[in-house]
Amino acid sequence: MREGEVGESPVQDARARRLAEDLDGSPLRGRPLRRRLRNFRPDVAGYLTALSGPRPWMERLREIEEAVARHEHRLEEEREALVAELGSDPIAFAERWRETALRWAFDDVNDLIERHNRFFPVEARLPMDPRTGDFVPVDGEHYEKAPLDARWILDRYPAERSRAA
Repeated sequence: MREGEVGESPVQDARARRLAEDLDGSPLRGRPLRRRLRNFRPDVAGYLTALSGPRPWMERLREIEEAVARHEHRLEEEREALVAELGSDPIAFAERWRETALRWAFDDVNDLIERHNRFFPVEARLPMDPRTGDFVPVDGEHYEKAPLDARWILDRYPAERSRAA
């Protein structure tokens, strides 16, 4: 046996070189990383629920996003058709676009939003805030989603002709 200092193996040397190359030019080099607190322990119930696939609230949120995207697509098509039909008449465009917004039906997505607002806290097991008696915010925001209506359309797609083109 050899006496003295034992060097690192060639595999460890190669890893150290690759790590140094990866860190070269990184803005995080030399700065402490943010600690990620893990205030939970995996349990059997968590594993079993994960095996059953996405939770109902996850699927419902996806359905809401897809329904909103479908409405946005149809609204853009309707808006382009109005622009093509009315040409450069801004007053007629604004009037017709407001009428379209008032007539637009969001029944499918609003039903999903209503079910989300009713069942999400229980399905996601949101904790309660004892001071307010309400569920804690999710990512700093209240979990409830606002139903879509004519105001939502006009906020996203204003009735001014200049912004429509």
